[in-house]
Amino acid sequence: MAESAERRNVLVLAICQALYLASASVSVALSGLVGSMLAPSKALSTLPYSLSVVATASSTVPLSLLMGRLGRRVGFALGALLGAAGAAIACAAIFTRDFPAFCAGNALTGVFQASAQYYRFAAADAADARFRSRAVSWVLTGGVVAAVLGPSLASATKDLFMPARFAGSFLAMAAVALATIPLLMVLRVPAPRAVRDPAGGRPLAAIARQPGFTTAIANCVIGYTTMIFIMTATPLAAVAHHHSSDRAIGIIRLHLIGMFLPSFFTGGLIARYGVAWVMLAGATMSLLAAVVSIAGATLVHFWLALPLLGAGWNFMYVGGTTLLTAVYRPEERAKVQATNEFVTFGLVALASLSSGGVFARFGWQAVNYAVLPLLVLAASTTVWYVAAQRRPAPVQPDGL
Repeated sequence: MAESAERRNVLVLAICQALYLASASVSVALSGLVGSMLAPSKALSTLPYSLSVVATASSTVPLSLLMGRLGRRVGFALGALLGAAGAAIACAAIFTRDFPAFCAGNALTGVFQASAQYYRFAAADAADARFRSRAVSWVLTGGVVAAVLGPSLASATKDLFMPARFAGSFLAMAAVALATIPLLMVLRVPAPRAVRDPAGGRPLAAIARQPGFTTAIANCVIGYTTMIFIMTATPLAAVAHHHSSDRAIGIIRLHLIGMFLPSFFTGGLIARYGVAWVMLAGATMSLLAAVVSIAGATLVHFWLALPLLGAGWNFMYVGGTTLLTAVYRPEERAKVQATNEFVTFGLVALASLSSGGVFARFGWQAVNYAVLPLLVLAASTTVWYVAAQRRPAPVQPDGL
């Protein structure tokens, strides 16, 4: 029965993940393009999407604490409601050509993104240790559906309210966000456990001294930051290199497939080969993706690089998440998860905000050159973790 409940939770969360990502992929594909239509400067084209990531970073800690008190479903439903409201505001802003309102609507959708980041943790926390890496990985398989549904939805609805181009896509984004709420009613994750330690476990500084913590954070943060930095500029780069907006949406579709298709087997690879090797493989794939993008900007280059970048993110993100769940105690869960999400999305916000400016000033190659040292750093941190695991523990003197 326990195994059946775990798998049911994973299925529900995977469907919620699919709906969230279908909604979010509309923003990924179109926010930069709409921003370039409404913004007073092309350098501000990615500001709306960046503000959504800022809102994500700002919401991660409060949402984690809220879920710790009231349960996952309350936090997930609140995020979906605010995400739908934000998409509706963005839709209205396109009609009125109001750039600040479009930015505000995008910012609200960031709360939905923040709540959805805890889907994978909800699955992991409700699973036993043997099933945990697969639970995290399988929840992310919902992204495969989103990779097809989201960009198709954006393309099918972008001209619905012409001449307010793309307004229909954001209205569809709101509808998809609302569709997650009925599903949450059948989610059965454990209620927040009573805290055994009134202080909430060990201090965060003590937890952070573990090599596993540092390595998990490095892979989650760098994997996500480098992916967003490149992905945010991709639609702008595609259009700038004389590819149509539909081609740009198609490139994002391939990228999303690359991000989530590996989730069918990432958990199994972790169980078989270990989390470190999977994270190293992810950093290598992301490095190769940047090299392909540096080599050229034809459709073939985009079609090769963006799926590879997505797969690299998947390996680093699933690996980092799995490793993180092994370094905290139950009473430390909320603060460690919140720290990971806050650091990740704080830096992701900076990456998405700077991406448009770097592209506008220096070009597509510069965007890809910029991520290379960060990915080398992530790989080096993982190698250090492997070395630390192999180092024998110090022998304690007698009597201590």
